[in-house]
Amino acid sequence: MKVTFFRRSKLFRLVSLGSIYTILLFICLWLSYQLRFDFAPPAGEMASYWKVGVWVVALKLLLLWFFRQFEGILRYFSVPDMKRVLYSMGSASAVMLLVWTQGGMESTPPRGVILIDFILSCGAVGGVRMALRIFLESYFAPPVKGSRRAKRVGIFGAGDVGASLAMELMKRRGFGLVPVAFFDDDPDKWYSRVHDIPVVGAPESLRNNHLNLELDEVVIAMPSAPAKRIGELVSLLQRSKLKCATVPSMDQLATGQVKVSQLRSVEIQDLLGRDPVNLEVDDIRQILIDKVVLVTGAGGSIGSELCRQIASFNPKRLLMVEQSELNLFQIEQELIELGHGGISLPLIGDILDELRMEYIFSRFMPGVVFHAAAHKHVPLMEGQPSEAIKNNTFGTKAVADLALRHGVKRFVMISTDKAINPTNVMGASKRLGEIYVQSLFAAYPDKTKFMAVRFGNVLGSSGSVIPTFRKQIAAGGPVKVTHPDVTRYFMTIPEAVGLVLQSSSQGDGGEIFVLDMGEPIKIVDLARQMIELSGLIPDEDIDIEFVGLRPGEKLFEEISHKGENIKPTKHAKVLRFVSQPSPMETVAGQLSVLNDCIHNSKKDEIKVVIQRFVPEYQPFLT
Repeated sequence: MKVTFFRRSKLFRLVSLGSIYTILLFICLWLSYQLRFDFAPPAGEMASYWKVGVWVVALKLLLLWFFRQFEGILRYFSVPDMKRVLYSMGSASAVMLLVWTQGGMESTPPRGVILIDFILSCGAVGGVRMALRIFLESYFAPPVKGSRRAKRVGIFGAGDVGASLAMELMKRRGFGLVPVAFFDDDPDKWYSRVHDIPVVGAPESLRNNHLNLELDEVVIAMPSAPAKRIGELVSLLQRSKLKCATVPSMDQLATGQVKVSQLRSVEIQDLLGRDPVNLEVDDIRQILIDKVVLVTGAGGSIGSELCRQIASFNPKRLLMVEQSELNLFQIEQELIELGHGGISLPLIGDILDELRMEYIFSRFMPGVVFHAAAHKHVPLMEGQPSEAIKNNTFGTKAVADLALRHGVKRFVMISTDKAINPTNVMGASKRLGEIYVQSLFAAYPDKTKFMAVRFGNVLGSSGSVIPTFRKQIAAGGPVKVTHPDVTRYFMTIPEAVGLVLQSSSQGDGGEIFVLDMGEPIKIVDLARQMIELSGLIPDEDIDIEFVGLRPGEKLFEEISHKGENIKPTKHAKVLRFVSQPSPMETVAGQLSVLNDCIHNSKKDEIKVVIQRFVPEYQPFLT
């Protein structure tokens, strides 16, 4: 039934457009004769009109079909379609002129008629297609749902993204949003019009009462604007008591993941965003394309983003190892929707399950491993140090040993800035993992290239401060901050993963990489901004409560250990730390002692043992 309907609708469009084009083209040719001879054409010329018209119109219809102007959906007609109309009519006119110059004057129109006919035909075909589009958009658009009156919308940004948004909103009345004004920082655009919508001035002119725009909402269509400017615009809209939304990020728009009309609320990531990091994608592609790549912890915040970005570089196979079946299912379905289902393979497995991991490595023989599986929640790990050591240290050791034994070319450990002069078990367990992979590379420098990547807090990751603050705000507060002076480095998940991939392409083995993370952010300022984004006032609508530093927490994070030499890389935003690795015999002996300790010692005793092997670790003892 559906196939029959499709065929009928396609045939109807073909016949309808063919009939319209035929009538139009005959009229254009007739009118061309009239204009050429000042509406008094000689009888001989008009006598040959029908004989000439049949083959000329047939030629034009054939060329319109060749340039796919019978396939276009009537509702859509844009610049590319108009170009094809010009190509088809121009080609027809060129054929007529060629026939005329070869002596076929009796079977072709005069040269003046050919020129006029070209202009009229292009205008008529393009004009009718545009008229059909306008008619269908105006009278057959879905009605506004749930509202008698469409909302009046202002758009911040009169560039390409803003113009595309306005066009989408005008075409699709079902959104219930009508653009009535543009605002832009560029003075050259002021007092002009975009899609017949006025550009009334800078966003700050919104405060001028004389504009009388009666806006219900404002959309920020400036995806490439600095975070500072976005923050200023959000503050302006909050003071004006206007609801605001924003378009998707430039990365999403550029890759086609979303449409410009898929509006979303302004998030804290938009206000804390950093300048985009330009990656050397050719270097990354070289180590991933046609390779079997394995990601542990593939269902986590970092692991899942690793899978998304790795899949875009066309590996031969992407092995996704994860112990949570729900998280693994979610990333598998997402990759299928993105068109990567053919290369991605979900594998349930625990990195501490020796037999399962041995099977995965021997069966699929990965060439590159990204080890993201870890326990990362600082307070939870502080109370259960044995679990932190088992997963973050011995789990890393187990996967690294397998990588070496099975000939993996590159092994990248995902570490953290909390491993630097650690004050908590989570950071210390990660530091022990770093120590092991560095020693492993030093012991076998001609085999697997082992390296680690450190980065700061990741915006929006599971268990991070932002989801916690969001829940506290939704519950009416208070928002709980540990200390008024506590600061942290932040980066987005895609940025952190980009660093991992960039580092993996630059590493020669034995290094620890870290991104230039910019300036640290005060957590209390972050809390205030999140409260304001919710349309509330800090310390009035929502209280901020200081609860004191938790066990193992620092006031601020650091970048490197003492004894680590900072060296630049060819990427301006990536630093390389090189330190003297410990002998493998020493590290193996330390881990053996630690392995015995974690199974039969109290948590403070375990912390003291860890400190023996990580001297910079300052444990919190109860």
